[in-house]
Amino acid sequence: MSVDDTALFLAEMGDVKPLTTNDKVFVSSQQLDTDAHRARRKAAMQNEYLAKLPIEPRLLTPITPDEIMSYKRNGVQEEVFRHLRLGKYKKQTVLDLHAYRLSQARELLVETIIQAQERGERNLLIIHGKGVNNKPYPALMKSAVNDWLMQFEQVQAFHSATREQGGTGALFVMLVKSDEQRIVSGETNRKGSGFR
Repeated sequence: MSVDDTALFLAEMGDVKPLTTNDKVFVSSQQLDTDAHRARRKAAMQNEYLAKLPIEPRLLTPITPDEIMSYKRNGVQEEVFRHLRLGKYKKQTVLDLHAYRLSQARELLVETIIQAQERGERNLLIIHGKGVNNKPYPALMKSAVNDWLMQFEQVQAFHSATREQGGTGALFVMLVKSDEQRIVSGETNRKGSGFR
């Protein structure tokens, strides 16, 4: 910087006061949680799942075309699981994967589960087909979906569908409550307790 530039700079900055500790600006977490941040978090979550869900047939646990699939995490009440098994819960999203290749199906499944939970949905119907004629072994898509769903922290339980809704070629899937749903449930339960 030349002498003239320095003098000009000092003249312009003459009335500027440095920030003190009392002048710090705090940004709330709500201000930071913009659509762009949510989109980045969602993309990162999708990429994380895509990286850990295998599509190589040798890495999948084979399941037979007519095998009943059933899974529940610890803490799922028996009555809740029974209602899921019997198809008693309303399904807002139906995802049909049986016409896709594994790589496409994996992407659709990841996207669908993340979006369903964002919308506050709890129950899905996923159609994977029986895959009697799949190569390199029967029920390839079914086996992949079974392995994949167990990797999702959002998936609380799943069970093969009733005969009317696809039988062993489809699954009822229950997602965990979103943070917003937990807050609403907590408020509802709190209002219902105490003196009446």
